[in-house]
Amino acid sequence: MSYYDIDLILTDAEKIPCTFQLDIPDLGYLDNTPTQPLKAGTKVNLPLWLAEMLAIANAGDAEGRSFVTFDLPPALGNDVVQALKADPRAVPLRDQSAHFYGLATQMMELSEEQELAAALRKTFVIRASEVALHARKVGGAGQRGKGGADEGSNLGVGGAGEEFLRGLDEWERKLFRKAHDGTKSGKEWMESIKKH
Repeated sequence: MSYYDIDLILTDAEKIPCTFQLDIPDLGYLDNTPTQPLKAGTKVNLPLWLAEMLAIANAGDAEGRSFVTFDLPPALGNDVVQALKADPRAVPLRDQSAHFYGLATQMMELSEEQELAAALRKTFVIRASEVALHARKVGGAGQRGKGGADEGSNLGVGGAGEEFLRGLDEWERKLFRKAHDGTKSGKEWMESIKKH
């Protein structure tokens, strides 16, 4: 990814719940108390980029205690993971986070949640195949079947197709566009071969 990648910048701005384990002077402004130290036990939502920096610096104190702990954001919470395990296609990822996969990938670097990793792998495989299937059908001007019936789909024009596209996160939308463009280019190439 590029330094100027807008999706990466927006993913880095996602809020991560953090709990400070020690009193930290001069950081009270994170809890709207600028003249006070940040007290132990304070929960603060920090942007992902800052949470990553704190994770790197989180060597702990002389007694081995970490000064900050991280929780998974609500987009990757237990309810969402359970829903993804049940049926990944039924969860509108965009409602969880517009950059769901980017957030999940970066959070996996900060945590060692094996259950989450397995659920995300399954989700990725199932949803990517679903996206590719819909991208192949999009447009409404498909092949003519027996009896001259149009076998194309109106996906993306309205109804169920619009609902499907609305639930895709940014990565899935890019995959959809590329798969659709590839299918369209393939059909155009086949038509040009048939003409010659």
